Amino acid sequence: MSGPVAKKSEIPPGTTRRVAVGEANVLLCNVGGEIYAIEDVCTHDGGALDQGVLEGERIMCPRHGAYFDVRTGDALTLPAIVPVQTFGVRVENDEIYVDR
Repeated sequence: MSGPVAKKSEIPPGTTRRVAVGEANVLLCNVGGEIYAIEDVCTHDGGALDQGVLEGERIMCPRHGAYFDVRTGDALTLPAIVPVQTFGVRVENDEIYVDR
């Protein structure tokens, strides 16, 4: 893991934050105080997920309405069928680290 990418205190439960991790855009999602990290791209059409709505553990792509589980990356609804990539997350004190 490289250095910290964000502070947990800056991502309230039910919200997301887009960060760069190396060459990838990663979306940090706070689900009930637990931080999950997914690639910030819809596998259906390549659009960014960071403008989507986080509903519990699901995020909706703002372009065509596909849902993904931010814990597992699974595509939950059409038109997406391919899961998004997930990343390991470690939180130390208030610092968030993402495993690439």
